Amino acid sequence: MDDDFSDGAAAAGGLLSSSEEEEGGGSDGGDGAASSGSDSDAAAELPIERKSRKLDAKRARDEVAAAAEAKEQGAPTGADNERVPLPTPDAGDDPRAVKRRIAVIGRVLEDFKSLGATGTPRAAYVDQVRVEGRMFGVEKVLAGPTQPVFPARHPHPLSSSSLQLKADLATHYGYNDFLVDALLSLLPPPEALELFAANEARRPVTLRTNTLKTRRRELASSLIARGVNLDPVGAWSKVGLVVHEAPVPLGATPEYLAGHYMLQGAASLLPVMALAPRPGETVVDVAAAPGGKTCHLAAMMRNEGTLFANEASPTRLRSVVANLTRCGVSCAVVSNYDGRRLPAVLGAASADRVLLDAPCSGTGVVAKDPAVKTSKSANDVWRCAHLQKELLLAAIDLADARSPSGGVVVYSTCSLMVEENELVVDYALRKRHVKVVDAGLAFGRPGFTRWREHRTHPSLAHARRFYPHAHNLDGFFVCKLVKTANGVKGGAAAADDDDDAGDANPDPLLDAGPTTPPPVKRAPAADAADAGADAGEAAAEPAAKKKKVPGYVKAALAELAAERAAAATVASEAAAAASAAPAAAAAPKKDGGKKKKKRAA
Repeated sequence: MDDDFSDGAAAAGGLLSSSEEEEGGGSDGGDGAASSGSDSDAAAELPIERKSRKLDAKRARDEVAAAAEAKEQGAPTGADNERVPLPTPDAGDDPRAVKRRIAVIGRVLEDFKSLGATGTPRAAYVDQVRVEGRMFGVEKVLAGPTQPVFPARHPHPLSSSSLQLKADLATHYGYNDFLVDALLSLLPPPEALELFAANEARRPVTLRTNTLKTRRRELASSLIARGVNLDPVGAWSKVGLVVHEAPVPLGATPEYLAGHYMLQGAASLLPVMALAPRPGETVVDVAAAPGGKTCHLAAMMRNEGTLFANEASPTRLRSVVANLTRCGVSCAVVSNYDGRRLPAVLGAASADRVLLDAPCSGTGVVAKDPAVKTSKSANDVWRCAHLQKELLLAAIDLADARSPSGGVVVYSTCSLMVEENELVVDYALRKRHVKVVDAGLAFGRPGFTRWREHRTHPSLAHARRFYPHAHNLDGFFVCKLVKTANGVKGGAAAADDDDDAGDANPDPLLDAGPTTPPPVKRAPAADAADAGADAGEAAAEPAAKKKKVPGYVKAALAELAAERAAAATVASEAAAAASAAPAAAAAPKKDGGKKKKKRAA
């Protein structure tokens, strides 16, 4: 299927080998006897073996050059097992010095046992005194639109010796203090440095072939004819293409306008592959904008079945409709509801499969949106987590556990934060009858089951995490859930908690009580009336506490009652008009008879 790409790869390999042969030929002019003695060996070598030998020699030269550069910059090599003292910033540090210090610290942390200075704790290399950070302008970088507020149960993990590596990273890459600390808590420091560097490079441009209209081979041939240099995105996808170079705008080609492909990140293919919808099923996309995943779902369903594409934002809904129309999707029903109300609108347990690509903080797509570096705080993360818990519970309520082929929910985000990923799914496991299963993806790292003081369900190891530095994709999280029974765990008591959807949410803004207003002078009569109202509410409170209806159900019932009241009003008006019509028709006759009698008299 992919023979078209092998020819291009062979041509590229031929170009590489010819240049390397020229390079090698210039370096072999020393010993003629040795050269003549190896002619027989060279003749016996296959072309691919000769290319491999050239590549090995080039790799060895690159390693020697890298070691020389590291030695020149003062980075520890570890060859002499010397201890490296903790680097300290100077007032005159420039960006190159900061970058060099980051490299030194990263190398020490890789082999701290051999290279760490005696008597200096590991935390001292990760942290640095905040006062020293001021000397090279960290405060200007850390000053964002909102300062991070750390919840009481999440104390700031900075030691008293605080902030060298963090301050250097904030200075060099332009992150705020919260995000630097959050990313360093996810990965070991050497790997976290790779993540910071990977976020500075944009991810490759990728396309998804629309199999409703064409095949990948035909699309690749058409784009290659227009001068586009592309390859398959990998063995894990049968519809993805990665674009290396394009002399024409990919969003304006005839193939794009005809709906033959969708400009779509490679990571966004993964949730749909994990959901794996089948033709004839009922599938719901809770947050559909801009429509790339929805079109992918329809293609996997072959336009057979029912696909509900919901989007809460009316402005973003336009892109969904445009993409569905361009890609030839005919099985989709587009709706504009808050995703938390969908069980009341579509009906509980009404879908075979549900996809929730939840709105998130976007910490996995920093390469696309560099503003995330300074605009996100702990409060933003916890607010997103609160909304995600409500949406995930609604998505689970939509799935039908009795479906012979479904009852599947896939939850995904483009965030790296544990608060928005594993902790959200762990909350759903406690509230609904679901279990985490293998997503069926060929690669990716397992989800966290232990992070800081949190301990999540062991099955969350089946979830998959994707990192820019490890997979060359946007940061992504994918988790596949299977519903085992309809209903709520714990009965009515658990249903009461669903309104909050965050009893384990340590958001300081959500946990904090209302501020006390200043006293207001009021008349005695008003105070007496308020006292009577409070007494009435206190008497009625026990009855109200017996059964509490979820918030989204209340809103749906209120809307339904309003619609019924409006319909009843219209019906009564129509009945009144219908009954008044005969009387109005008979009135002229009576008047005419009176006039005739008067004339006769």
